[in-house]
Amino acid sequence: MTTQSTGTQSAGGRGVAMSGWTVFAAIMMMFGGIMAIFQGIAAIAEDDVFVATPNFTFQWSLTGWGWLHLVLGIVVTLAGFALFSGATWARFVGITLAGLSMIANFAWLPWYPFWAIMLIIIDGFVIWALCVGPSRDARTFGGGM
Repeated sequence: MTTQSTGTQSAGGRGVAMSGWTVFAAIMMMFGGIMAIFQGIAAIAEDDVFVATPNFTFQWSLTGWGWLHLVLGIVVTLAGFALFSGATWARFVGITLAGLSMIANFAWLPWYPFWAIMLIIIDGFVIWALCVGPSRDARTFGGGM
């Protein structure tokens, strides 16, 4: 009896776990992106939700931060959808955008610290999940048996 290894199955179920991390990263990117979109809309509307800390290093207007989060949120959400294609470029784009989102949320700390920390943690998990995703060895392990 011969078995073939696919991108979703390999000996010992290792490939299934690896592809699961990519799905996790895609869902978390879409969630983080949608939350960044809402964050951006609230900042653009100059809602009373945000209180600026005086004398902070990154002195942008609340509207400027809102546009940054809105655009970055849209791009991160689209990259999350692209991860479902399984393309290698989507993994690299996802890692890059999650890193940019981490930086943007770090700079956003004075306006909404709890939410910024939560999105930084989510972005960290996304980067980790995309870095440990399916490897060439996991896809070809036991392929010719």
